[in-house]
Amino acid sequence: MHKAIALGAALFIFWLVLSGHYTPFLLAMGILSVLLVMAVMQRMDAIAPELTMRHLRPRLLAYWCWLAVEILKSCIAVSRIILSRRPAIAQRFISVPTSQTSDMGRVIFANSITLTPGTVTVETRDGDFTVHALNDAAADPRAFAAMDARVSAIEAH
Repeated sequence: MHKAIALGAALFIFWLVLSGHYTPFLLAMGILSVLLVMAVMQRMDAIAPELTMRHLRPRLLAYWCWLAVEILKSCIAVSRIILSRRPAIAQRFISVPTSQTSDMGRVIFANSITLTPGTVTVETRDGDFTVHALNDAAADPRAFAAMDARVSAIEAH
């Protein structure tokens, strides 16, 4: 029950931040929306131990900052490819090994790959992902290994 309450509080805070309006009517609608989402999630048995506030710790915030820098660097690299007269595109599918132990860790890693321009996670399996890379630089295994290690560090307690 405390996990559901923590998740509901997190959803309401997130709603407040995105809304930016604090009139009584809108606050009531926000609470109603969160309660409806929580009821649906409870009915679907989707409130897992991994979906709690304990994952929002400083390591995750540091990872988000690192990921933002990586996304920016990839945006610049992909923009250069797109704007060049002869784009150096060498598309391919690669297998990326994963070391995450939880579903949440694998989701964070797969989404991080997809958020980084030039790469898309197209299939997930236990132990590895299939990733589409735009060119050789986007398919660099060292970059995936670094991201994998950072996501695994988030999982560690």
